[in-house]
Amino acid sequence: MWVFLNNAFVSIVQHREDSGLLLVRGRTDGDVQRFMGAHMPEGVKVERTPRADYLFRAVVPRESVDAAMQSAVRSIDYPNFKDSVAEEARHHAYTACWSAMYRLQVSQDVVQKARTIAEGYDETSERLGLS
Repeated sequence: MWVFLNNAFVSIVQHREDSGLLLVRGRTDGDVQRFMGAHMPEGVKVERTPRADYLFRAVVPRESVDAAMQSAVRSIDYPNFKDSVAEEARHHAYTACWSAMYRLQVSQDVVQKARTIAEGYDETSERLGLS
């Protein structure tokens, strides 16, 4: 799961060996800590992993991640997410992601409209005896 907060981005996946644990990964220093906040269990350390695709990671009990997610949802106080991102580099990265997802939306919409037109054409052809 990817989680975009206005001050952190994390990727959360199940631990390979223990389903009660989750791996919380971040791209930039501090993202895991900002996401977990007060819900980071005592003794859990964020490790720097230069050979992995995510530079920072922590193994965290599932319940702690659940609490952090609930806290993140409860703290939403903005009417526009993109405008709430203060860090310029993060804002640019998020906007690029938003743009990619918008392109997907538009392409899916075009495909759906084409299907609707084709279905209408097929129905009209049948009614007129052209098929």
